[in-house]
Amino acid sequence: MSDAEITPYAYVLAVHDLAGSTAYFRDVLGFAVEWNDEDRWQALRRGLVRVNLGRCSDALPPADLGDHNYFGLFMTQDVDDLYREFKAKGAIIVSQPADKEWGFREMGVATPEGHRMTFAQVI
Repeated sequence: MSDAEITPYAYVLAVHDLAGSTAYFRDVLGFAVEWNDEDRWQALRRGLVRVNLGRCSDALPPADLGDHNYFGLFMTQDVDDLYREFKAKGAIIVSQPADKEWGFREMGVATPEGHRMTFAQVI
């Protein structure tokens, strides 16, 4: 096994509607635009989390992936505060904050195209 260290950089998501997906991450989930490549790519960032959206009009819609459309688990200090922020901006909340037996308080959020992510805090 190699000793080469790897670190996370960005989640790469295929989207059909690049402008709409960018607006959702920016205006609803609070990500800042970092760079773009015309109408092909959009990079966004919130804190240490980066998301690179790639326009792929022929990609399978994430909503069709069922349970396999989750792409990330993101930790926060206050999931309830994040819930209130997202809810006020019209986020698609798929599960409200709840304590889990594995020691996290979690909520699920989706994008309009069907990508899902979990936000959690340690309890």
